Amino acid sequence: MFGVVSAPQQTSTGDLVLPLIAGVTAVAVAVYASVRRRLRARTRTTPGGASPTVVPLDELDRRAQHSLIETDDCIRASREELRCATEQLADEAIRACTEAVEFAAAELTQAFGARQRFDDGAGEARVLLTEILGRCGAAGRRLDAEAPGWDQLRALERTAGEALAHAEARSREVAARIPESAATTAGLRERYALPAYLPVVGHDEQAKERLAFATTVLGRARQAMDAGRTDDAVALLRAGEAAVEQAAVLLDGIARLAADLATATDALPGALTGIETALTRARGLLGTQTARAIAHGEPVMAEVRGAHGPRDPVGALRRIEQVALGLDRALHQVPGGSEALARLERALLVARGAVGATADYVTTHRGAVGCEARTRLAEAERRLRAAENTDAPPVPAPADALADAREADSLARQARQSAERDVRAHGTPYGEGDWAGGAVLGGILLDAPHRTADRPGHPGDGGPASYGGPGTRGRRDGGELFRPRPPQSPLPDETKAS
Repeated sequence: MFGVVSAPQQTSTGDLVLPLIAGVTAVAVAVYASVRRRLRARTRTTPGGASPTVVPLDELDRRAQHSLIETDDCIRASREELRCATEQLADEAIRACTEAVEFAAAELTQAFGARQRFDDGAGEARVLLTEILGRCGAAGRRLDAEAPGWDQLRALERTAGEALAHAEARSREVAARIPESAATTAGLRERYALPAYLPVVGHDEQAKERLAFATTVLGRARQAMDAGRTDDAVALLRAGEAAVEQAAVLLDGIARLAADLATATDALPGALTGIETALTRARGLLGTQTARAIAHGEPVMAEVRGAHGPRDPVGALRRIEQVALGLDRALHQVPGGSEALARLERALLVARGAVGATADYVTTHRGAVGCEARTRLAEAERRLRAAENTDAPPVPAPADALADAREADSLARQARQSAERDVRAHGTPYGEGDWAGGAVLGGILLDAPHRTADRPGHPGDGGPASYGGPGTRGRRDGGELFRPRPPQSPLPDETKAS
């Protein structure tokens, strides 16, 4: 039986080409789609947006500087209001709010550290600026989150009368210190050279100005309460509280400097003896570097020792330490033992004074102080903390602590110079009739958040700075409350009272 024999199956070339083309096309489409997705992810700013997300470095730098200044101001204002309420609220009640400020301060310290590295060119610029924005953002959000709870705790709309009485009493207490502070300042002028007391020149007058502002706004707050304008009363009260606290900072600075100068005067003979001993030892050694160090140090010491009349003992200690550092480097030696500890104690005295005076200046002039001064101050504070960490592990070597103290002093003085330049560029706030100028300069009063050509506003329109972050610190509206008023144009309630 013959079977049917099937013909051999022949594969068409066209049958192979078509699947191959389809496969290549699918791969090409997938690759193209992947590339498009990556490009969109790198360039999208918002869902569905098409503008690039890569912010120019200059703009990123501007944002970072603004965030540092704003966050620093928020923390300073929050701490001021915390101090105002400590006698009225128990520590346990305000624990969460206090912890929020400390968290924000820790984030800001890290952000300023990143800024210092950016300024030093130590690190990738975009990474550092992005870190600054992230840390400042975290600090601000934490403070903003606690602001509603803080308002519930203080309940100023309900307890304004009690808070006002406390602020008035505090104002009288600080005002009573003015004569003593003025006498202290006069004594500094008689006993010391100008560079010694220059950090507090004008402090007593500025304190009087802050207290005069406080007296005015606290008086208006009481009038507003009597007229039933509670919101206005609370805004005026907050401005008065902050002004009183800044006056206290200014007077504290005078007292601290007087104590530092007295301590430095007592320490100066021992410092001179120590450096003379070091120079005598160095004279017995050979070497070009040693000779140069001696040649530099001897006239400095002769000038310090031979000074007649008023002198600057803190500046003298600073110069003595610079001579000692020059000898260390020339002799390739590391200070140790009791000599190093004595030098460290003197260097810490100098550094604490410089850091404290600069911190006071920034606090009371923060409405004009820029990013550079704040960054250098933050780094000075960090180096000072490192130098003082002699009792907690790990204990730094005396030479390392001494280097930190010297650097803290140097950075603090750089910060003060930068801050003073900012204030001079900002100009005097005391225009004719501008009774709130010092409060604007001190950051007590904020500028209005939104200004237009039709409504240019006036400094202080944003109201007083309150506890909180960038989104909440200006919640006490200022409006017309802090604007200069022409003569014979009192508030409505003042008219009634007359």
